[in-house]
Amino acid sequence: MDDIRGEVSFGLEEVNEVLAGLVGVHAERRKRDAEIVGYRLGIGGEGPETLARIGARFDLARDRVRQLHTRAVGQMLREAALIGGREAEVFAGRYPVDGRDSALVRALLVETYATDTDLAANELSYLKLRLAGHAPEDAKRIAGYVMQRIMAWQKKTNRQLAKLRDAEPATEIGEWAARIEWPAGSPAALPTSSARTVDGDDEGRGRFYLDKVGRDVGFDSALQARLLRTLNAAGTVETFQEHPIAVRYDIDGSERVHYPSVAARFTDGRVALIDVQPLGHVAFHVNRARSASARSRAHAEGWGWLVWTGSRLGLPELTRREVDARRANGLAELVERGPVPWREVRRLREESGLELLDFAALVLRNEWRWDRGPFRLTRS
Repeated sequence: MDDIRGEVSFGLEEVNEVLAGLVGVHAERRKRDAEIVGYRLGIGGEGPETLARIGARFDLARDRVRQLHTRAVGQMLREAALIGGREAEVFAGRYPVDGRDSALVRALLVETYATDTDLAANELSYLKLRLAGHAPEDAKRIAGYVMQRIMAWQKKTNRQLAKLRDAEPATEIGEWAARIEWPAGSPAALPTSSARTVDGDDEGRGRFYLDKVGRDVGFDSALQARLLRTLNAAGTVETFQEHPIAVRYDIDGSERVHYPSVAARFTDGRVALIDVQPLGHVAFHVNRARSASARSRAHAEGWGWLVWTGSRLGLPELTRREVDARRANGLAELVERGPVPWREVRRLREESGLELLDFAALVLRNEWRWDRGPFRLTRS
């Protein structure tokens, strides 16, 4: 896919919300284990983390993190079996037990790409299939096929790029370069090394050779790889550096660290800091908070700033998106009454046809706060 817009849907977000709810239930019994699952699967919307980075958070070895994650998932599956109800229906309808392997693999691959979750594709695929009612051996087999496809793509792409046969269209950069927010003044020098050191060489990340920088470049997902390939092929880009800086940001009094995807120096001497955020996730509160901090840091360095959504629909267009008045007024009324639960959003969707992109546009335009894990929509 060259545009993930068509995959942004309430159906997929419903799956993610149910997963977040299950993690929340597990946190009541084992808080640390639930946090490990949340970080690994990207439950909060920030994207999955490597085992090495999670280990650094909790001062644990990679293998221990893996063990705790596996144990927690097993307990969550047992808890979900006791709950049953709508949660089981959500997964069974999307990943049917009688579905063909090829159809299930394709659906899971598309979801992985559209949500930028390649790092945890195996774990997410397995968990979704098990919650849908698939037997453990079937879920493990199909999740394995998903990872085989991802790894095969990585190897094939690496061979192609090493032979300088990059087929990524160089014109694509023109579709989103105009959205870069440029500050006044001269730019600081482009860093020559990655600020991401804890897991920069993690075995779970992909790598390929890009001739513009003359070395192997690491990436977490196919969506990030697509951006890097585009920069490599663009005639207006002189060079770039992945994860050039560490940006600190605050969520409800808790300090976090984010490494924006790439900084690119253009042939006119300007530098832009670019961060990959899938279109369906740009309105999450956590992503808006880290974007605000990254934008401030970029402009302090004299660099431009851009959120790259994996779609021709960028943040400016999404914020200006026209939404039917009935849908907009219905959601605004809910927000005015107080915190909005997911079931109310689902009801409004069923009654008015509200789409997820409509929802995201209204969140951005009204500066509401949208949290996931657990879901919460409130006034800013």
